[in-house]
Amino acid sequence: MTESTGTTTSQQPFYRIDRFVVPDAARAEFIGRVRMTHEVLRKQPGFVQDMLVEQPAGPGAFDVITIVEWSDASVTEGARAAVAAMHARDNFDAQELIRRLGIKADFGSYQPLSET
Repeated sequence: MTESTGTTTSQQPFYRIDRFVVPDAARAEFIGRVRMTHEVLRKQPGFVQDMLVEQPAGPGAFDVITIVEWSDASVTEGARAAVAAMHARDNFDAQELIRRLGIKADFGSYQPLSET
């Protein structure tokens, strides 16, 4: 988005940054599923890079941050469709996993600030 107009510039990099508070007992299952999803994302047109980072979030929990950089916002629909197809094939419900494991999630999409 440009700061002055709020419009999307299609040629700007686009970032999906999600934060999860994950109970320690759920960490292995959750990280495994995230890694599977990122394997699919890495194969999509417009994928630039990804990162998975964590830090302790107090007793018995971790903050897990996933970051995916895309060439621009226009390519994300294809990526969403590819992930949805993987979930359908695996009979997987991401929202059910989050509820069942007691994970708190905050999803966000970001663009760089303009230079002006």
